Amino acid sequence: MRVVIADDAVLLREGVARVLDGGGFEIVAKVGSAPELLRAVESTAPDVALVDIRMPPTHVDEGLVAAETIRRRWPDVGVLVLSGYVETEYALRLLDGGEKRCGYLLKDRVLDAAQLTDAVRRVAAGGVVVDPELVARLVGRSRTVSLLDELTPREREVLGLMAEGLTDRGIATRLYVTPKTVETHVRHIFAKLCLPATAADNKRVHAVLTYLRAS
Repeated sequence: MRVVIADDAVLLREGVARVLDGGGFEIVAKVGSAPELLRAVESTAPDVALVDIRMPPTHVDEGLVAAETIRRRWPDVGVLVLSGYVETEYALRLLDGGEKRCGYLLKDRVLDAAQLTDAVRRVAAGGVVVDPELVARLVGRSRTVSLLDELTPREREVLGLMAEGLTDRGIATRLYVTPKTVETHVRHIFAKLCLPATAADNKRVHAVLTYLRAS
C-alpha cells in the first residue's frame, strides 16, 4: 500500500514514516508543504495521503484545504488528516467532502502504531475514521434538542463507536454483544435519524455527520 506523508515537522514526519514502514506500507513521498503534497499525489498516485492540518505559510488550515483538493481531484486517494487538537469544525469539513476514504486522527495516535496503521488501512479500503478522543468528547457534551434525543443510551453508544469507524462486528466485540444485536441497534439508529435511502455504508456516514453536527 502506497502512502504520501505531509507534515512540516520533520521529526513527526519521519516518525510516521517509520511506523508505517514497519507496518508494511510503502512510503512514496515525504513532504513539508501543501503545494508539495499536491504535486506528490499527482506524480505518485498513492493509496492514502496523511496530511497535517496546519502547514506553512500561515499554519492555519493549509493541510485541510489540500486534503479537500485531493478528495475533489483524486477521489480514489484516501485522505487521513492528522491534527494536534480536537477540532470539530475541521473534522466536519473533511467528512462533508465525501462519504468514504477519509479520516481525522489526533497526532497522539502516532505513538500508537497499531491504531495508526489500522486507520490508514481502513481509509484505504474506503472507510471513514474519526478519532476516538473526538468522539469521546462529543459524547460528554450537552446537545440542543435534535433527532439524537430520540436515541436510547445504548444506541448513542453504538453511534459513537460507528463514528470511530468500527464495523458492526468491531462494535459487537467492544460491547460484548452479538453482531445481530448491533445490527438491530444500527437499524433503529438509521430509522430514528430519518436518514436518506442510500447504501448502508453511506447511511453510516450520514449518521456520523448528524452526530458531529449536533455536538
